[in-house]
Amino acid sequence: MAASADNTNSGARTWPQLLALVIGAVYLLVGIVGFFITGFDDFFAHNTDDYLLWFEINGFHNVVHIVIGVAGLLLARTLTGARTYGWLLAIGYGAAFVYGLIAINETWDFLSINAADNWLHLFSALAGLVIALGPVRHAAVDRSSRV
Repeated sequence: MAASADNTNSGARTWPQLLALVIGAVYLLVGIVGFFITGFDDFFAHNTDDYLLWFEINGFHNVVHIVIGVAGLLLARTLTGARTYGWLLAIGYGAAFVYGLIAINETWDFLSINAADNWLHLFSALAGLVIALGPVRHAAVDRSSRV
């Protein structure tokens, strides 16, 4: 029973795993495409005027997106991993949101954050909470139905 709860033996993925997989794939793609826009120089530039859609980016910002994307792809393999990824998104992007509130238009902003980035960070943190807490609710319902 423990193996199926973690979804390691079956081919079916839970919705938190699928959401982690999609978010990971999107962030990986954004990070890769970002390098076509920023190039590989001046990784920590502030106010780069390099945009991917409405989001200002720099080289370091691209690397962060790639790392977050790869983590999502790897951790989405199991429900436990997806929940861990959810917590990482919630905490990491919650912190990035707070950082962005303080760092916008500051010369020390090493991620080149703008207002659109802040909204995306807040949305990503909330999506992480959905991934992390969603399975808990279902686990509690499953436990009560077995009693």
